Amino acid sequence: MTNAAPSPAKLFETVELGPLTLPHRLVMAPLTRNRATAEGVPTPLMATYYAQRASAGLIIAEASTPNPVGQTYPNITAIHSAAHVAGWRRVTDAVRAEGGRMFLQIQHGGRAGHPDTSGLTPVAPSPIALPETIHTPAGRVPSVVPREMTAEDIRTTVADFASAARNAIEAGFEGVEVHSANGHLLHQFLGQGTNRRTDAYGGSVAHRIRFVVEVTEAVAEAIGPERVGLRVSPWSTVNGMEEGDTEKIYPALLAALADRGLAYLHVGYADPEDPVFQRIRKDWPGTLIANPVLPKDRIPEDGGIAHAERLLAAGADVIALGRPFLANPDLIRRMRTGAPVNQVRDAYLMYVGGETGYTDYPALPAEA
Repeated sequence: MTNAAPSPAKLFETVELGPLTLPHRLVMAPLTRNRATAEGVPTPLMATYYAQRASAGLIIAEASTPNPVGQTYPNITAIHSAAHVAGWRRVTDAVRAEGGRMFLQIQHGGRAGHPDTSGLTPVAPSPIALPETIHTPAGRVPSVVPREMTAEDIRTTVADFASAARNAIEAGFEGVEVHSANGHLLHQFLGQGTNRRTDAYGGSVAHRIRFVVEVTEAVAEAIGPERVGLRVSPWSTVNGMEEGDTEKIYPALLAALADRGLAYLHVGYADPEDPVFQRIRKDWPGTLIANPVLPKDRIPEDGGIAHAERLLAAGADVIALGRPFLANPDLIRRMRTGAPVNQVRDAYLMYVGGETGYTDYPALPAEA
C-alpha cells in the first residue's frame, strides 16, 4: 500500500483483473434497475442500457438471483434458467460489440424477500425478519419472518451459486461477483444480528464466515478462481444489518480466501481513512476494487475523480462507480475531458420500468 498521492493519469492506466486487461481503472458498479421481466429475464432495453456504458473498464452487471427463493424485489434479473441465460446473452453480445467487458453479480436476498414477489417464503440463517417494510408488486408491505435454513438448504444453495456461475459464463460474461454485502444472504450469515445459529454456521467468527467461504470456493471451482470476485461491505447497516464484530469478521474471511487466486475483492462504501479498510488492503494479496461513498444528493462535478484518487492513494487498484455511470453513459469521456456530468434526475426513476431515467440520459455530441 502506498500513501503517495496518485497522478490523475493513474485512473486511466491499464490494469490486470483476472483474465482481463482493463483499459483503465474505472468500472461500473452493479446497480439494480428493475427492468427485467417478472420472471427475471433480461430485456432488449437492458442490452441498450449496458451497451451505452461499454466504455467502462468493466461492467459488473446488476445482482441476479441463483434460485427462485433468492429473489429480492420485482423485476430483478435471475440466472438459473435457460431463458435467463438467453436474455443475458443478448446483453453481453451488445456490450462486446461496443468493445466492453462484463462480470455478473450473483445475489441471494435471504430474508430480504417476500412471498408476494417470489411466491416462496424467504430463507435466512435465522428466523429473524427484516426490520422494515419491503417492496413487492403491490407496493411496500411488512416483511415476513424467514425460514431458518437447514443443512440441506445450505448445501443446495452453495450448489445453486456454482450452477449460476456456470450459467453466467454460458451467457457470455467474463466472470462473476459473489455478493456478500448490503444485508443479503451471505452478509446475513456474517452478522451477529442476523445469524443466531448454534451449529457449524453460527456463533464464532470462524463459523459465521463458513457459508461465504463455501459459496466462494464452489463458484471458483465451477468456473475458475480467476473469473470470480467477492463483494463485501464492512460497516454497512443496509437491510437492517448488524455485524457486531466487523473488525474480526473481515480479517478472518480474507485469511480463508487469500490464497484462492480470486480475480478481485470489491469493498462497498469504502472509506480510505477507516482502519478496517486499511486492514483489508494490508491483508488482501490481490486486486482490490473500492466503491467510494459519494454525496447522496448529487454526483460530484468531476464525476467522482477526487474520491477515486483518494482510494487509489490508500491502496485500491480499481474504482467502482454507480450513479455516475447511471446518469452518464459516456462517463469516461466526460472524466477524460473535464466535461460537465449529468445529474440523476429522479431517484425514483432508478427502479421503474421503461426508457425514462434509464436509456435516455444524453451523451456528449459526437466529436467532429
